[in-house]
Amino acid sequence: MAISILLVPLIFILLISILKEKWSGNIALGAVIINSGLSSWLAAGAVSGIQFQANINGGSVFGDIPIRIDALSGWFILLTNFTVLTGILYGRRYMKHYENKSGMISLHFASYIINHACLIGIYCIQNSLAFLYAWEVMALTSFILIIFEYSKPETIKAGINFLIQSHVCILMLTLGLIWVSARTNSYDFNAISSYCASVGPSISLVLYLVFFIGFAIKAGLVPFHTWLPYAHPVAPSHVSGVMSGVMIKLGIFGMLRMLLLMNQNYLIIGYIILFFSILSGVYGVILAIVQHNLKKLLAYHSIENIGIIGMGIGLGAIGTGIKNPYLAFAGFAGALLHTLNHSLFKSLLFYGAGTIYQAIHTLNIDSMGGLIKKLPQTAILFLIAAIAICGLPPFNGFISEFLIYLGFFEGIHLGSLSLTTIFIISIAALVLIGGLALLCFTKAFGIIFLGQERNHFEHEIKEAEPSKLFPGYLIVLFILVIGLFPQLFIRLLIKPVGLFTSGFSDGVPETMMASSLQSVSLVAWAFLLAIAIIWAIKRFLNRNKKLVITPTWGCGYSAPNSKMQYTASSYVRSYRKLIGPVLQMNKKEDDIEGVFSKPIQSQTHPYDKTEAAFIDIPLKIINKVMSYVRFIQNGNMRYYILYGVIFISIIVIVSLLSGLGGYLLNLLKQI
Repeated sequence: MAISILLVPLIFILLISILKEKWSGNIALGAVIINSGLSSWLAAGAVSGIQFQANINGGSVFGDIPIRIDALSGWFILLTNFTVLTGILYGRRYMKHYENKSGMISLHFASYIINHACLIGIYCIQNSLAFLYAWEVMALTSFILIIFEYSKPETIKAGINFLIQSHVCILMLTLGLIWVSARTNSYDFNAISSYCASVGPSISLVLYLVFFIGFAIKAGLVPFHTWLPYAHPVAPSHVSGVMSGVMIKLGIFGMLRMLLLMNQNYLIIGYIILFFSILSGVYGVILAIVQHNLKKLLAYHSIENIGIIGMGIGLGAIGTGIKNPYLAFAGFAGALLHTLNHSLFKSLLFYGAGTIYQAIHTLNIDSMGGLIKKLPQTAILFLIAAIAICGLPPFNGFISEFLIYLGFFEGIHLGSLSLTTIFIISIAALVLIGGLALLCFTKAFGIIFLGQERNHFEHEIKEAEPSKLFPGYLIVLFILVIGLFPQLFIRLLIKPVGLFTSGFSDGVPETMMASSLQSVSLVAWAFLLAIAIIWAIKRFLNRNKKLVITPTWGCGYSAPNSKMQYTASSYVRSYRKLIGPVLQMNKKEDDIEGVFSKPIQSQTHPYDKTEAAFIDIPLKIINKVMSYVRFIQNGNMRYYILYGVIFISIIVIVSLLSGLGGYLLNLLKQI
């Protein structure tokens, strides 16, 4: 079975290379369906408790490559397969607009197939060298997917930024894995457990921090997030959906996997993860609100939601560290369920952004308005996803955040002053994140879809075709199912969470939370039923009344126009002033000249202060240092030949001196 999963991508890539380019999207869809079916069958068994194990002969380079799918791997494989499948269903229609890019579409879909295979491989492979190989191929194919529109300078800049930071991530993972393999003479992941058990908690904590930095870069935790707001906006929308939905979750998976393998320092690691997660959640949503680019706004919300997932992991690790099964289950279950939930509503939001972009050819929120009249189905799908990401019932985002809330509130009653303080701060952070997310998406939905058109577009704006909307409706189905039947998914999480709580959990927390969520489910159904009854009563009472449509009252203005509406900037002006010290706003505006001035423009561009501190300043220092040796690269061929002669001469001299030193040493020994 494992060999089949590896062979499927090769066969379908060969088909893409020999068949017509217009068929490449359907071929990629076939590859994703087959690979998803094979891997999901194994993953579903693992989530239910039937682990899969196999060995692949990796030759003289890799040796035996253990393939293990436990409940944790199975959970991530299942959510990855669903998002990648909806991505290709949407993407093959999205890419129809680029059919004139000869060769690039075939390369794009071939990269998509390889990337999917690598994602599955990373969850299964437990050989250090093979794991790093799969991670590297995943990073390279992601780079190719991101730079599809390579003719745009900002796309290439964002792609190179992604590639460099991806390799910083790979460097940290390589350091950690080489550290272990050099001391255990084994590339098997099980060697990590045995090594940590032999060296004690302090060294294993340092080792975990090495891995944590690598995985935090991939996940987009602040301050390791700076690649993410650039890569998401320039990538095709289905790639953005998959990147945000599942690729950045590799970092979450890595943190959880290393927690399982090291099996110590849970309390300290929980504090560390909780700190960075609170910072990410709050900082991400703060910056999301002031963005004018729709996909950049969604990218910062990915950082925010990674923070929420991390808060769950931190809570679970603390619960495991103090042997409290309720905290452990609430934290890890909330984190894993929010990982799934985020992959659903965030991919749906990016698909909606892609539909909007192809309809009006811009992502600038201030250029939009009134699109609900032209894109009604896209507006409904976007609204459902927006409500879900804000954590409002009866949708899925509320359920996972509710679990994390339950854990924090339970932790307040433990009696420890330090833990109580930490959990109160965490609850306040979650409340702040939820409130600010609501502000952000009321702005986004209101400015984009409601009101009047702000710009007149020469071309006709049309709703997407049904095949392009179908993946969105498929995602909405899961959003509703999780929101209305949460107890089913709690039962699915028993085995994955049990990997962390085995030995001190008696099954009571699962039963209690399933019961609590059953009550939540009943309230959600009652809420929907009440809405349906009110709607039916209204229809009945108004059945004989004539429908009259009149203009909305214009507040005394006889000729209202689109300029009288809120813009994205003016909607959050008070908020922007309130959090001014946290932001770096670059303002550009025309000067007012004369009594009757010509029309002027004012633009504000937010900039990430952490990027300025951790990226821009170090780059300036490096550039300044390198400027002192820039004369070496002067473009003169004679100097380059001279450098070669000098280099060879140094090697010869060093070799002669080494040989002479060895000869003299032997001579002295004889004397």
